[in-house]
Amino acid sequence: MANENESKEFGLTRLIDAPRETVWQAWTDPEGISNWWGPNGFTTTTESMDLRPGGKWIHVMHGPDGVDYPNFTEYIEVDPPNRLVYRNSGGNDELASVSFVSTVEFKDIDGKTELSLRTVMDSAEMFELVVRKYGAIEGLENTFSRLAEYLDSNN
Repeated sequence: MANENESKEFGLTRLIDAPRETVWQAWTDPEGISNWWGPNGFTTTTESMDLRPGGKWIHVMHGPDGVDYPNFTEYIEVDPPNRLVYRNSGGNDELASVSFVSTVEFKDIDGKTELSLRTVMDSAEMFELVVRKYGAIEGLENTFSRLAEYLDSNN
């Protein structure tokens, strides 16, 4: 029998050719993250970022189709430069009720960074909506690629 969480979880691990502190900085700097966050074709505007447990990152993802997707992220755990845990919510229309917890880990591997992100949706129904309809896994792959490209172009 399948584990219940298997229908609510997804994630990605990728080796990034940059030091862990550099990857952490790109992920936690409001100006830097706006240069690469989101799937291909998206841009992101950060309204505010308060990087501490209980702090919030309020941002809007602008889709290539002109649709804006408001996001509200509350940090649960902040352990520089090792780990971030946060709850994300927000969106428009059917995405307004979507909520999930993500854990991001930054591991030093011989001067490069093993970056892992694991997301647990609040329900299997949210998983189906976000993964199947909105392509969250492909979007995460795009986001990691955009991060790697951003770091390559700034080194």
